[in-house]
Amino acid sequence: MDVGHLPASEFDSAGLEQSLMGAPDANPVPDMVQLLTIDGELLQDDTYGSYVQGLTPEELRGFYRDMFLVRRFDEEATALQRQGELVMWVPLTGQEGAQIGSGRALKPQDYVFPTYREHGVAYTRGLELAQLLRRFRGISHGGWDPREANFHLYTLVLAAQVPHAVGYAMGMARDRLVNPKLPEAATVAYFGDGASSEGDVHEGMVFAASYNAPVVFFCQNNHWAISVPTEVQSRIPLANRAQGYGFPGVRVDGNDVLAVHAVTRWALEHARSGGGPVLIEAFTYRMSAHTTADDPTKYRLSADEEAWLDRDPLLRMEKYLRNQGLADDAFFEELREEGRNMAVRLRENVQQMEAPGFEDAFADVYAEAHPLIREELDEHRRYEAGFAGADDANPATTDPAAREHTA
Repeated sequence: MDVGHLPASEFDSAGLEQSLMGAPDANPVPDMVQLLTIDGELLQDDTYGSYVQGLTPEELRGFYRDMFLVRRFDEEATALQRQGELVMWVPLTGQEGAQIGSGRALKPQDYVFPTYREHGVAYTRGLELAQLLRRFRGISHGGWDPREANFHLYTLVLAAQVPHAVGYAMGMARDRLVNPKLPEAATVAYFGDGASSEGDVHEGMVFAASYNAPVVFFCQNNHWAISVPTEVQSRIPLANRAQGYGFPGVRVDGNDVLAVHAVTRWALEHARSGGGPVLIEAFTYRMSAHTTADDPTKYRLSADEEAWLDRDPLLRMEKYLRNQGLADDAFFEELREEGRNMAVRLRENVQQMEAPGFEDAFADVYAEAHPLIREELDEHRRYEAGFAGADDANPATTDPAAREHTA
């Protein structure tokens, strides 16, 4: 066993691994890859250590900066929702290590299929954070062009993005057969432990294995499918499921940003080079509610959350930077100020967002004009024109072309 692999027994002794049902000999808990201890000490690992050895001090500080700003963004978005500026919000607090570590392992040509919580991954792909809030403010079906950053729109239908990621990866492989000059690329499908119980994940993994698709399945096991704990969802560790499909499965400490980065870099290289799919289980914890419509106190104890506080991905990385002399108080204070300024700009941006007009909805159905949609728009205009004072209040009836339609 490599030094950087945390044995299951050691993790169990911390009281953080929930017991698995069934015979332990039949369902062994795999070793967990860890490169950074909770005290900020870097471990040696013969398998994955080389993937972080070349990181510069600037890149290491960048991991912390990314996680800090994404958490600050998450806090501000939660506050905006509580104040009625957003319809709903999906927090990510506690999962920054899993998202930043994996996101920074991606290359520009890779394509990401997220769920609805991958705000950190979106940030690493260069998306403006305010864009993420357009959908949660209820003024957009998406919020950004997926082609600009190879980051797909958020998927609210649980696990629906997984077959899409596999199909896209199969298309990437076929494109390279036709044009070998194209850069090697892979897709990453993000999903949670709850979504792993959906049939879409099973079907996606079957096709990925059958066609050797260049896809990385990245499961953020945050221990809770809303109110259902992991041990109710699966009788075996989630990473072990990969064996049934015939491709590698790796369990990594999801609160260790360096370990996640290393494992994801390895998995992406494996997939891009023709090795086929990989399943990564990032073992983490959801420190906040499932969404702002959820009350986690109804189904879990505060002691469970407190047990994970020492494993906070930001705290662990801060200890490492300080231990190595890579960051001082001035760095962290400047970052806090940057976070405050970012939050102010974000709030101003959100409050200035204008909802589209109702008629704009008719233009979003098809890429080009459609006679049926035009007919429905005319019907809507006639309906609006039927109200008293509509000629003064409704621009559609004051426009000559619109009056012609409603005559």
